[in-house]
Amino acid sequence: MSTRTTPADVPAAEERSRRTWVLAITSIASLLVVLDALVVATALTAIRTDLGASITDLEWTVNGYGLSFAVLLMTAAAAGDRWGRRRVFAAGVALFTLASLVCAVAPDVETLIAARVVQGAGAAFIMPLALALLSAAFPPALRPRALGVFGSVSGVAVPLGPLVGGAVVEGVSWPWIFWINVPLGVALLVLALTRVEESRGPDRTLDLPGLLLAGAGTFGLMWALVQGGSVGWAVAGLVAIGLFVAWQRRAAHPMLPLHLFRSRRFAAANVVIFFHWASAFGVLFFIAQFVQEALGYGPLAAGLALAPWGLTTVIVPQWVGRSVGRFGERPFIVAGLGLHSLAMVWIALVAHPAAGYAAIAAPLVLSGTGIAMCLPAVQSAVLTSVAPQFLGKASGAFSAMRQLGGAFGVAVLVVGFTAAGSYATPEEFSNGFTSAVLTGAGLAAAGALAGAVIPRKG
Repeated sequence: MSTRTTPADVPAAEERSRRTWVLAITSIASLLVVLDALVVATALTAIRTDLGASITDLEWTVNGYGLSFAVLLMTAAAAGDRWGRRRVFAAGVALFTLASLVCAVAPDVETLIAARVVQGAGAAFIMPLALALLSAAFPPALRPRALGVFGSVSGVAVPLGPLVGGAVVEGVSWPWIFWINVPLGVALLVLALTRVEESRGPDRTLDLPGLLLAGAGTFGLMWALVQGGSVGWAVAGLVAIGLFVAWQRRAAHPMLPLHLFRSRRFAAANVVIFFHWASAFGVLFFIAQFVQEALGYGPLAAGLALAPWGLTTVIVPQWVGRSVGRFGERPFIVAGLGLHSLAMVWIALVAHPAAGYAAIAAPLVLSGTGIAMCLPAVQSAVLTSVAPQFLGKASGAFSAMRQLGGAFGVAVLVVGFTAAGSYATPEEFSNGFTSAVLTGAGLAAAGALAGAVIPRKG
């Protein structure tokens, strides 16, 4: 018996194809953005040797990317609402690709740092618009599942970053960690312009005072964290954020409507992602070093040691995406961050040079499972708690909180590390590492408490 396609089936098939393309394009773009935040970590020694970089130069090779990324997120979301989300997303991909090319051919460390700052700016115009385009393409009933796939793809970059960096540095040379972005970026640009439909927010008036105050506030806070807790910059950032909030209350066309925070789901979920990424990013920073400094692994072996953690970020988010509609986001957020926190306590109890990698393998899987459970659930809580016209602005706020959380987590865990240990010997590093991961456990517990405030979906 033959099957015939009726005219009514054609639009449905076209719609499914369109959504599949949007999901693939936005997920791969987010993978590149997260990957490039981490891939440099295992290449720093080679960069220092090749370009004669100082330790300060190396810090800015990492921090320059995150600084411009965080500062421009809200601006990117507003620009997408004003000029078109696809157009701004495509511009971000183009800028990211061009900056990657400059990073790859950089003749000195100053050029590399400048290109990394521009690369972070391109990333800022990708991530919030990717979430907004994805949310606009999928109706609320299908959105959690799509976000689960999105979370799986972008989440795998967390453990993949050190692995790719180590493999490329040992197998070829460090510029190739940037060269690989170029063909991928060009392909994404072409596909975004041909396969993604344009969408805009209803309010196309740019809130220039809001953009300036939000950028100044984010810059002040990020700079304070990058500089190791500079009080002056932190105060300046908080003052600018206070002025931003005051301006948003009276602005005719606010870039971040404060009424969104009247939703307990939206407000609590933004607090959750701050602590989620603070703990996850800060812990990864030290675990990648622990297997090298304390256990004596090389860059590639260190990346492979994180592979069990990475497998969970591929599998778990898809299951969560399918289950959120039935159980709501709160159980996955609370249980996920609870598991991650317990895993960090477990690692703190057993981590020592004499114990070896086997002692931390099981809690690493537990930690990865918890982190992977939380991310798609908290994304769903944010993006299903706002009206469609506010998706771009909600995505910008969410992404900014995530980046601020990452910088905060590294800064706080560094304080915990230096209070108890140093790089002098493997034993001294283990002492500091224990303090750092316990700090990470506390941050995860704070995120779980915030998640408990999210109301049951229904």
